[in-house]
Amino acid sequence: MTTTPPPTLHTLSEALRKNSVSSAALTEAALERALAPSGEGSRVFTEIYATAARAAAQASDLLRASGQVRSPIDGLPISVKDLFDVAGSTTRAGSVALRDAAPAAASALVVQRLTAAGAVIVGRTNMTEFAYSGLGINPHYGTPRNPWDRANGRIPGGSSSGAAVSVSDAMAVAAIGSDTGGSVRIPAALCGLTGFKPTARRVSLQGVLPLSTQLDSIGPIANSVACCATLDAILAGEPAPELTPFSLHGLRLALPTTLVLDGVDSQVAAAFANARRRLQAAGALIEEIEIPEFAALAAINAKGGFSGAEAYAWHRTLIAERAAAYDPRVISRILRGKDISAADLIDLFASRKQWIAAVERRISGYDALLMPTVPVVAPAIAALEASDDAYYAANGLILRNPSVINFLDGCALSLPCHAAGEAPVGLMLAGAGGNDRKILEIGLAVEAALAIS
Repeated sequence: MTTTPPPTLHTLSEALRKNSVSSAALTEAALERALAPSGEGSRVFTEIYATAARAAAQASDLLRASGQVRSPIDGLPISVKDLFDVAGSTTRAGSVALRDAAPAAASALVVQRLTAAGAVIVGRTNMTEFAYSGLGINPHYGTPRNPWDRANGRIPGGSSSGAAVSVSDAMAVAAIGSDTGGSVRIPAALCGLTGFKPTARRVSLQGVLPLSTQLDSIGPIANSVACCATLDAILAGEPAPELTPFSLHGLRLALPTTLVLDGVDSQVAAAFANARRRLQAAGALIEEIEIPEFAALAAINAKGGFSGAEAYAWHRTLIAERAAAYDPRVISRILRGKDISAADLIDLFASRKQWIAAVERRISGYDALLMPTVPVVAPAIAALEASDDAYYAANGLILRNPSVINFLDGCALSLPCHAAGEAPVGLMLAGAGGNDRKILEIGLAVEAALAIS
């Protein structure tokens, strides 16, 4: 049985170029899905820009008819996470504590870049409140259900939960999220999509509500590696990339045996092992290595890490005024930052610098790191809503692997490695900071190898 591959930015851009479809039609179809009473739209979006999206689509069609195409995403429906400022809208970050805040006077720089490229912004997507969890559960606006096993209600992953489901349910062709400890890659992995976390400094955080300015990264969730590469360049204000798939023959991949394989469930283990065999059959050299620094990370961040300190610094005034409006599971984590001293933070900066140097030395002889993005398939929402213990255990486990790369100040790509019809599983390729192009080019080759039936 064959399945029709999901649309990519390239295939839809080609369809627009050939006049076989219009931006207006693509946008109307996306809005119809987003607004359907029987769909996930009410949980996926905190705000839908139907009128503005239709106007942007009409403008794109008129410009195209006159021979003007602004970028490869011109006229395509894109969603943005509810922590990016959009001029005239209130940035709520998945919270009711900011429900009455003043509308943004200007859009975030990344939103400005998307708009200038001709993207049709269909709406802002739901998320874990203030981005402070990898599960995607939101008690205020509802939790979007994972496209896999929807009848049983699985988590979408977080914090960019609505972002992923907007793409899986074709309410947008691609989505823009944030990634502080995996918040782009986790929902991409759990929903069977591709997600890219760039080297943080490449993409501006101007106009983005922060979780941790030391760790926050802005990245895309889409249906292919090429889609992510195109969007990443637009977000970074760079020219459209001309990527060449990296040769898998002789590619050196390091598979850490420290930490990242602990607690892997049977479905993830089987999918990852199969992907590993296929890459080796294509000529990749996969070497298992120990990275003891990974095991030391929990102790380094034991007091709450950068997220705890920086989140408390940003939230302390709002908490003093509106603590009762917060999700108790979010505010409890933010309040840990209250006890982090200036000395603790200085120690953390020093420890991170030494840790990055040590890890970079260990992986310097390899083209990329290879690991499961998330060690388990998506758990049921109800079980995590019902138990604090289950919630925190799942959150720690799901954040564990991707968060290593944020602390490394690196870049990483998650792409699907499961068979059709099986629970979604993500495979992560990662590298030290500044290796974004190389990771994307390796990703193109890995994606092609895993797509071969």
